[in-house]
Amino acid sequence: MTFKVDLAVFSGPLDLLLYLVKRHEVDVTEVPIAKVAEEFVEHLEVLESLAIEEVGEFIELASVLLEIKARALLPATEEEAEEAADEPREDLVKRLLEYKQYRDAAVLLEDRARQWELRFSRRTAEPAAAGAPAEVTIADAHVWDLVGAMSRVLKRRQKAQPRTIQHDDTPIEVHAERIMGLLAERGRLAFSGLFDDGMPRTRVVGIFLAVLELVRRSAITARQEEIFGEIWLVPAQK
Repeated sequence: MTFKVDLAVFSGPLDLLLYLVKRHEVDVTEVPIAKVAEEFVEHLEVLESLAIEEVGEFIELASVLLEIKARALLPATEEEAEEAADEPREDLVKRLLEYKQYRDAAVLLEDRARQWELRFSRRTAEPAAAGAPAEVTIADAHVWDLVGAMSRVLKRRQKAQPRTIQHDDTPIEVHAERIMGLLAERGRLAFSGLFDDGMPRTRVVGIFLAVLELVRRSAITARQEEIFGEIWLVPAQK
């Protein structure tokens, strides 16, 4: 059984930055750099643990955020501090606004395409590509909400230091089957409940990747009732 995780669900560093800004319920032009930089780095730590190739782009943006934060904290007059941070901040805001415009346009086109498909059914001569990856649908939880929850799991795990280093090479498909089995029994699962404090880091990562893959394949959905609240995994409605 081939079980490949499509990590393209992480749309890129600007997507993460836009998500964090929206979560603070502020305008894009009013990015709270200090807080966002801290949260961005926390999410970056999760991406680094997954060892994805694209993580370099996230590291680059994280360095920009930390540079802006550092400049604002330098011992200088208030006017000098603002001038020192203004240039890179303005450039970042410009990039973020351009990305938001592109993202909003893409969402609009997707909505129109979905409405068109509802009005005009797909012709038999044009079948959907077999095995084509489904677009990530996470109900009212965003993929970055899952990454944030994973970050909290890793922090909790660091506090419970294991006595010995353990490795776990359980295939991702095994974790996925276990998750689906538990869902069949219980109806829903708390994301944080999938991990034990003494669990090997390799198993933690494996379970997280299994959750992402099941969400991507529309086998399960993830729901979050409030910011930083528990994320619940439930079977996708057929």
